[in-house]
Amino acid sequence: MASTVYFSRTITPEKVLALFETLGVTLPGRVAVKVHSGEKGNQNFLHPEFWRPVIEKVGGTVVECNTAYKGERDTTEKHRRLLSYHGWDRYFPVDLLDGEGPDLKLAIPEGKTIKENYVGKNLADYDSMLVLSHFKGHPMGGYGGAIKQLSIGVASSYGKAYIHGAGEPEKLWSADHDAFLSSMADAAKSVIDYFEGRIVYVNVMKNMSVDCDCCAVAEDPCIADIGILVSTDPVAIDKACVDLVYACSDPGRPHLIERIESRNGTYTIDCAEVLSCGSKEYTLVEIE
Repeated sequence: MASTVYFSRTITPEKVLALFETLGVTLPGRVAVKVHSGEKGNQNFLHPEFWRPVIEKVGGTVVECNTAYKGERDTTEKHRRLLSYHGWDRYFPVDLLDGEGPDLKLAIPEGKTIKENYVGKNLADYDSMLVLSHFKGHPMGGYGGAIKQLSIGVASSYGKAYIHGAGEPEKLWSADHDAFLSSMADAAKSVIDYFEGRIVYVNVMKNMSVDCDCCAVAEDPCIADIGILVSTDPVAIDKACVDLVYACSDPGRPHLIERIESRNGTYTIDCAEVLSCGSKEYTLVEIE
C-alpha cells in the first residue's frame, strides 16, 4: 500500500508548518523534536529560526545526542555550549538526551545486523516525536534524511559507535560498510517501534551539499534547492527525496548522485522497508 508524501517547492518556515497541518496528524503528549544542531563551522545546516513555526505548533522540546567522534558535540558540556551558540535554546526548551547516562537500550528482535540500540535515556520522557531532517549527501551514508535522524540521530554517543561498528563499537570506522547501512535501518526500526507510530517526518531539500551537517568543513551546496516533504512514513519520504534528486535537471545533480551511489546509500532504504519501517511505494501530493 502506497504511503502519502506531501511536497511543496516553496521553502519557507511557514510552508513547513502548512504541510505539517495538511498531514492532519496530532502528536500526543510530550513531543520530542529531533533536529541536527549543526557542527560548529558548518555552513549548511538549517537554523532554529527556520524550524520555529512548526516546533512552536507542536509545543515540542528540541532533542539531540552527543557524537561519537571528536568535535564540538562529543561531550555534554561542549554540545550544550554549541546548542546555545547556534540559538536553539533561545526559542525552545532543549534536551540533550544522553547528557547523563546510563543509556536506554531498545531491543531489535527483527534486526538484520544489530539486535539492540542504545539511545539517550531521556527519550523515555516523551510520548511522540517530530523528526526534522535536512536532506543532503553524507560522507559515509551516501545521503542523510529521516532514517538517519531516527538511527544515528537518536542514538547516544556509545550508540552511534555501536551502529557505525555494526554491533562492534571499537570498529567505528572500519566495519563492513553495508553492515553499517543495515544497522542504521535496524536502529531506526527500534525507535519507530518505541513510539508505536506516533512520529511525523519533515525532510527539507535545501542547501544540499554532498557532506553532512556534522562536518565542520563541508562542501558548499552542489545542487539547487528542491522543496519540503512531509509524511508519516520515513521510508517513503527518503525514497521520494532520492527520486526527486534523480528527476531534477540541475547541473550539480551528478555530483550528489555519485555520493549517494558510491556509498550504496539507498541500501538503507531497502533494509528499512524489509523491516516494515515503511514503504518505498508512495504517492507524491504536490501543494503550491
